[in-house]
Amino acid sequence: MGEDVGVRTFSREDRARYRDKVRRCLDVFAEMLRESRFDVDRPMTGVEIELNLVDEASNPAMRNVDVLAAIADESFQTELGQFNIEINVPPRRLTGTGTADFEEYVRASLNAAEVKARAIGAHMVMIGILPTLRPEHLTAETLSANPRYRLLNEQIFAARGEDLPIAISGVERLAVTADTITPEAACTSTQFHLQVSPVQFADYWNAAQAVAGIQVAVGANSPLFFGRELWRETRIPLFQQATDTRSEEIKAQGVRPRVWFGERWITSVFDLFEENVRYFPALLPVCDPEDPTQALAAGEVPNLAELRLHNGTIYRWNRPVYDVSRGRPHLRVENRVLPAGPTVLDTIANGAFYFGLVRALAESDRPLWSQMSFSAAEENFTSCARHGIDAQVFWPGLGYLPVTELVLRRLLPLAQHGLDRWGLDPGERDRLLGVIEQRCLTSRNGATWQVETLHRLESADHLDRPEALREVVRHYVDLMHSNRPVHEWPIP
Repeated sequence: MGEDVGVRTFSREDRARYRDKVRRCLDVFAEMLRESRFDVDRPMTGVEIELNLVDEASNPAMRNVDVLAAIADESFQTELGQFNIEINVPPRRLTGTGTADFEEYVRASLNAAEVKARAIGAHMVMIGILPTLRPEHLTAETLSANPRYRLLNEQIFAARGEDLPIAISGVERLAVTADTITPEAACTSTQFHLQVSPVQFADYWNAAQAVAGIQVAVGANSPLFFGRELWRETRIPLFQQATDTRSEEIKAQGVRPRVWFGERWITSVFDLFEENVRYFPALLPVCDPEDPTQALAAGEVPNLAELRLHNGTIYRWNRPVYDVSRGRPHLRVENRVLPAGPTVLDTIANGAFYFGLVRALAESDRPLWSQMSFSAAEENFTSCARHGIDAQVFWPGLGYLPVTELVLRRLLPLAQHGLDRWGLDPGERDRLLGVIEQRCLTSRNGATWQVETLHRLESADHLDRPEALREVVRHYVDLMHSNRPVHEWPIP
């Protein structure tokens, strides 16, 4: 998302040239798949975490340039809003103590960065949506300085031709209008990357789609936005609406949204990239000088820059990624459904649950997606975003049941088996899956803690909503730094 693209305008010739180039990239990608030119020997996993910056009063701090300069660590990068930064964790294998290594690295990096940020009056918060955000924090002036973001903003609104309505009906209701894409900056997430072979890709992507709703229910951490209690994972509808390039008339014609769950199970990774090219016009038609056909013919690894840039402007909740590392191409599933936080331990536990579960499902003798309609998976996703850990979901052979019961009865044993297949240390496996188990037994995740804390502060302490929200953030930050899993957090 943060790749630099200079300030510019695009002509009709630019768009025609880009369309031709991205189609040639797709042809080359198909040829690479036929020839199996991909790194599959040592599959790696990765984590990205988006963070919010707050000041001493728990309000958003528009200081990401200053904070990044103070941190001076290339693992930390800019994000869409000036109150956002992101940490990219070096990839690792899951064998042995891989998850513990992830946790140690993230904790050490965030602690060191927090010390430097604190010195200039800012603090980092891992949370899906910062409760103290207000409309004045999400304007054109609060976009990050990277020209790509302003260009993306211009292109989305040029495609729409009108302002963005944001309407979310949950416990309370919200209806506002935005004239920039900065509401997207409110949505801070955790992304898990899983390297897979071309032959396995469809099974892993289908598995990730099938469990996306379950992940959201167990890991929900975004119940509050603009002072309203909305969905338990409000990130989902907010992100969908904040980047929608379609006017109402275009929606009525059935044109697909750029934030997309999808509409079918796939048989190849090619299906997803081909859909990208067939369904979605370019937002950033920037052409690279490389000729991918010539690069492939010369025995080189093509960058497929246009295909990758185009893919980066289509926000699937499970996105395919083509990348080149150390001169070798590889494929990844980028899982984008989860919010940031609440703690590093909770984040790594979410990752262990995901990595174990998708491996078990992808390698099962009878694929889950042969027993379950795609629309049922999408229905689960929406229901879990709305209701969180209290959601009811559909599962083949079980019908409709509470998501906590499904996890405890069926999915935790599958995740355990999958982590064994990855070669994760049994002690690590049990420690992390135990966090997921306890969340289900206590019905407590980040979203429930935030809402219960807000209600307690409003009723017992008689605080008005803005002050109560600041107190929610203050207590949240203290508990986040304790690294106690969220199911153990007390209600103040």
